[in-house]
Amino acid sequence: MATIVPLSAIDPALIEQLLDVTFGEQRHARTAYRIREEMQPLEALSFAALDDDEYLAGSIQLWPVALVDPDGRPHPMIMVGPVAVMPGRQGEGFGKALMAASLGAIDSGFETGAMPLPQVMIGDPDYYGRWDFTAQHTAGWHCPGPFEKHRLLVRTNNPAVLPQTGMLGPWGA
Repeated sequence: MATIVPLSAIDPALIEQLLDVTFGEQRHARTAYRIREEMQPLEALSFAALDDDEYLAGSIQLWPVALVDPDGRPHPMIMVGPVAVMPGRQGEGFGKALMAASLGAIDSGFETGAMPLPQVMIGDPDYYGRWDFTAQHTAGWHCPGPFEKHRLLVRTNNPAVLPQTGMLGPWGA
């Protein structure tokens, strides 16, 4: 059973090692890294999963990003990922627990009357569809690097607020 703790409670070097093992040392060249360039993860929404022996089994980071529409107007969003689970521990529920913690923290604001920002990610639509992530609204969106259109996913309670076109990038860029 996973124990979920704030990501800030974990040594950053251990998180970097987990990300290197999970995604490779060339992970910084990926498009997702360009989208959130020079941003810091949102502490209240980023978590780590510990196994029964209190070893780091996974992590999730969420980031402030924006979709800038053709008029130059930024539409703030939250980028989900990376979701990293230690190879050899995948399929044990750590990723699901991390997603539940982060999305639960976002959704709890909605329950108190605050409309959550749309969440965006680059990921497997079949896997992340269970949390209502879809590529249905992202066909006209662009990223600062290569990506597969069907893997650019968004989750929102109100798709009408989403611009049809725009470029994803760091919030405030």
